[in-house]
Amino acid sequence: MTIHAALRGIAAGLAGVAAMTVAEKLEQAFTKRPNSFVPGHTLEKLLGLSHKPDDQRLLMNWTMHWGQGVLLGAVRCLMAERGIRGPIGSFLFMNLRLLNDQSLENLTGVGALPWTWPVDEQIIDLLHKGVYAFATGAVADRLIPGPPGIPEERKPWLLR
Repeated sequence: MTIHAALRGIAAGLAGVAAMTVAEKLEQAFTKRPNSFVPGHTLEKLLGLSHKPDDQRLLMNWTMHWGQGVLLGAVRCLMAERGIRGPIGSFLFMNLRLLNDQSLENLTGVGALPWTWPVDEQIIDLLHKGVYAFATGAVADRLIPGPPGIPEERKPWLLR
């Protein structure tokens, strides 16, 4: 991976996390769902820090929330650089983001296996991770040229 792609990946990741955060806040306005402090709990466990009440964990929460998204943006740019682009690339990337979150949350003992969650929480998480992945992917695919011919140029339907 080139430094060029990594730096652009940070920008793509920032755009994706910003889009996901806006989507979360809009969803919370409608559903009245409270903020999740699972990212903050997870980072505390990873760093071996003592447990703090949620009202004292906001910085830790935002660090994990934004940090994961920004760092994974570099992976999406690597995917784009190697030709894994467009909606399929973003869908595959969404699964990587889910795997990253769930691995860290469950290995630290903070999270629960997602299939044990209420269905509405599963849907909400998938929607937010989808917003993140597709926003990050759109920026990554714009910023990083892929291999020649990927994606294939679309021909007008009359010429097929």
